[in-house]
Amino acid sequence: MYIETRGQGPALALIHGWAMHGGLFAPLVDRLADRYTLHLVDLPGHGHAREDHTALVPEALASQLVERVPDAAWLGWSLGGQLALRAALDHPHAVRGLVMVASSPRFVVGEDWKHGVGAQLFRDFGEALARDFRGTLEGFLALEALGSAHAQEELRSLRAQAFERGEPATRTLLEGLQLLDRLDVRDELPMLRVPSLWLSGRRDRLVPAGAMPAAAALAPGARSVVIANAGHAPFLGAADDVAREIDTFLQQLP
Repeated sequence: MYIETRGQGPALALIHGWAMHGGLFAPLVDRLADRYTLHLVDLPGHGHAREDHTALVPEALASQLVERVPDAAWLGWSLGGQLALRAALDHPHAVRGLVMVASSPRFVVGEDWKHGVGAQLFRDFGEALARDFRGTLEGFLALEALGSAHAQEELRSLRAQAFERGEPATRTLLEGLQLLDRLDVRDELPMLRVPSLWLSGRRDRLVPAGAMPAAAALAPGARSVVIANAGHAPFLGAADDVAREIDTFLQQLP
């Protein structure tokens, strides 16, 4: 994995979502680097780590990341939230706090979980990758931007960033879709031992905004904030609001 370090102050590690890389967090870097040391992670198969063939196994990757960035708060966006959450659950001694951004403990809808997408969505994207790699990624980016009050601006930003560090590895993308399809860690949330903040965009069309308040209700001492005019990538369309919530949360950590 590749980790870029920027800024000064208490450590905050940031993990990107499916098909992206750490460069997407530039709006947060601009707003937080004067007060925090930001560790921007490129997961295996993504960005500067696109030649890293390590499997996307949350438990193993979380252990590696905690070793490389000890005593930090962790922020995970979308798929990246699963690794940040895994780090907090498995290594509470090394994780000061957890920020989940548009990241649900379960991404797929179920009989007892209405805050998800249809069960076939990620499987359809996986099948489509083999037929039209670029077109499928474009479709996913459009879904991430959909609903935001600044949808066109966010989509342009996502498109510009997506291939800035080269194309993500197809094998890794398929692994990521499989994770999104099957992961369900709701039963573990009551065991979460670190403070957590769950941020969502009210206009999110990929991860319903209700998922984060529902998840926060399961985690001891958790707080949920819904950003009114934001979509799936709230740090793009509502960067000031997101940075302010992150800053407030980090300032309150022991």
